[in-house]
Amino acid sequence: MYKTDSVLTEKCRALRRKGFTLGEIVKRINLPKTTVYGHVYDVTLSPESQKRLKKIQKRIAKENTRRIIEFNIKIRKGKCVPGRIVIKPKRWTKELICLVAHFMFDGDIQTHSCIYHNRNMSLINRVSALMKKVFNLRPYNWLNKDTGVHRISYHYVELADYMREKARKLKKYIKVASLPEKKIFLGAFFDDEGNVKWRRNQRLVRGYQHNLEILNLIKNLLKDFDIESKIDEKYQEIIVSRKPNLIKFRDKINFSKGVYINPNRKNSIWKKKLEKREILNKVINSYKK
Repeated sequence: MYKTDSVLTEKCRALRRKGFTLGEIVKRINLPKTTVYGHVYDVTLSPESQKRLKKIQKRIAKENTRRIIEFNIKIRKGKCVPGRIVIKPKRWTKELICLVAHFMFDGDIQTHSCIYHNRNMSLINRVSALMKKVFNLRPYNWLNKDTGVHRISYHYVELADYMREKARKLKKYIKVASLPEKKIFLGAFFDDEGNVKWRRNQRLVRGYQHNLEILNLIKNLLKDFDIESKIDEKYQEIIVSRKPNLIKFRDKINFSKGVYINPNRKNSIWKKKLEKREILNKVINSYKK
């Protein structure tokens, strides 16, 4: 129990008359702030005391402003606030390659955020799980009910700076990486950007990308798996055609399980939910033996 006798009350009131703040009285008397306030709320301050309080309030406001400015400077320099330190792996791992690739293709690395959006929950769950494993970060989730597109985002400046630099370096590293690592990169590309076209005599696996540098990189990586492809600059896509190449693509790369087409597209010939890998099998099996 805290002492609340008249002597203690008078001590609080006397300090208040001298212009002491509630916080200062709490430190001197060792009472809770609510108790102190109950003793001094009706004390009338002298002009000198009021001046003293105003000076203290100005000093506190100035100190708070300084802290805000320092905080903003840290943010602009890509520093996280205490307790939000982002892990930054130095070496390439399969998980990190997969993550960076997905953010390169169906993601968006902004100044302060890393965002990934996809209609397929299997890919959303993959990226979310890898972010938790590699960086120990959890996402903000959002769903566009009109389009069915899910979005996960991570609002860390340090992460954005790190991922932007890793995306730049990955385009060089993946050229000399191992085949399993190249397969992960290609798989992420076709899961995010790829589809299967089967119309009349056209049987194609396509991957869209407005960046010609990326399309050339994908073309060269496919060569490492003995898969021939060509780039259509007009439509900004890479194309894999002919049965031998489609079979190699299926057996060596393929689309991931749980990656579906959008059955609601106006130009869809399927009009139902099908896995892209299932459609690819249908296309290959449609060739006459």
